Amino acid sequence: MPHDGHHSHDLPPDGWKHTGVRVIPGDQLDANTAQTPGMNRAAAINAARVGAQKIWAGTVHIHPNAKTGAHHHGALESVIYIVSGRARMRWGERLEFVAEAGPGDFIFVPPYVPHQEINASTDETLRCVLVRSDNEAVVVNLDIEPIEKPEEVLWIDPIHKNGGM
Repeated sequence: MPHDGHHSHDLPPDGWKHTGVRVIPGDQLDANTAQTPGMNRAAAINAARVGAQKIWAGTVHIHPNAKTGAHHHGALESVIYIVSGRARMRWGERLEFVAEAGPGDFIFVPPYVPHQEINASTDETLRCVLVRSDNEAVVVNLDIEPIEKPEEVLWIDPIHKNGGM
């Protein structure tokens, strides 16, 4: 199909056949990615696999009653989508804040925020989809002594003024 002039990119030699949309089967994810103790990450979208330049996407599984070590992702922003299970997130310089999320919920983690993912369930694997704002997975594992009782933080924004989850 000829170039229609409606976009600023030239048509690649293959007509987008191999350089256009890519489908990565769920059973072909790459576990050879940055890991944090207590979780299993697998890459679906990154520079090496599909040539992604600005995002990284994959899955995270945390086994029942397990928790990750404290870590952050450098300058990257992260979005976590809960597919199944119950996530308990702790964050802060001493992991002093806590919130929970369930299936269908999204979690946003800003750059450099120390955090820890916890599977709040004793019998169900926590399954999530993870997207980051760069093409490589940056993980900086931290040695943090967490406080014993974190402060619960409810979601507050201009729409949810009284807090909600």
